[in-house]
This record gives sequence, C-alpha cells and structure tokens, in this order.
Amino acid sequence: QLQLEESGGGLVQPGTSLKLSCSASGGTFRLNDMGWFRQAPGKEREFVAGISWQSTTTIYADSVKGRFTIARDDDKNTLSIQMNRLKPEDTAVYYCTRSRPGVRLSTLAGDFEHWGQGTQVTVSS
Repeated sequence: QLQLEESGGGLVQPGTSLKLSCSASGGTFRLNDMGWFRQAPGKEREFVAGISWQSTTTIYADSVKGRFTIARDDDKNTLSIQMNRLKPEDTAVYYCTRSRPGVRLSTLAGDFEHWGQGTQVTVSS
C-alpha cells in the first residue's frame, strides 16, 4: 500500500520561503496526478496545488498562484512544493496526496486517496 510522508514544515516569518517535500513508499504515483492540500484550524481542507502525471500541467489555488510551485520527480518518487512570499494566512497543516486512478486535474479532496500525515507550516512574525 502506498504511503506518503511530508516533511519540511516549520515556523517562518512572513515574506520568506519554505519548501515542502513528500516521499512515497510501498507504491508509485507515476501514473497519477498528485496534489497538495492544506487545512487551517477550524477550516475545511482546501486545495493548494496539483500536478498532472508526466508533469505536463500544474494548477493552483488563486490564493497561492504566483507564489507556490509544485513539482514531481517520478524516478525518486517525490513530490515537492516551493512556497515563496509566505503570508500568515498560509499557516496550516499541509498534506500531499495521490489522485484516484483516472482522475485528472481535480481540486476536490474526494478525488484523492493515500494522504500523508501532514506537516505544519506556521507563518508568523
């Protein structure tokens, strides 16, 4: 069974950068779209960014467009997201996830399976 593990979270100041990574074991996501979601306290889990298989297309939430960049390395079974110009409203637990077979470019959490345990990102001065 595929397992995903996020890393790279932490406490950073507004305006700075952070890169999150997600490593996969027990399976592969080569043929699947991948995504990053986040969940802030008291809020629902929300889509952040997605990348299609073969990395042909990336999609972003409006709130992070132009600041975040998602990437994947299928040979290394890793997914990453580079987060620049971080804002306090980016504070959340960030999750990586693999899309269900056949799902393409979805922003809906229900279209994804195999979630990691999440990594906390806190943006505060």
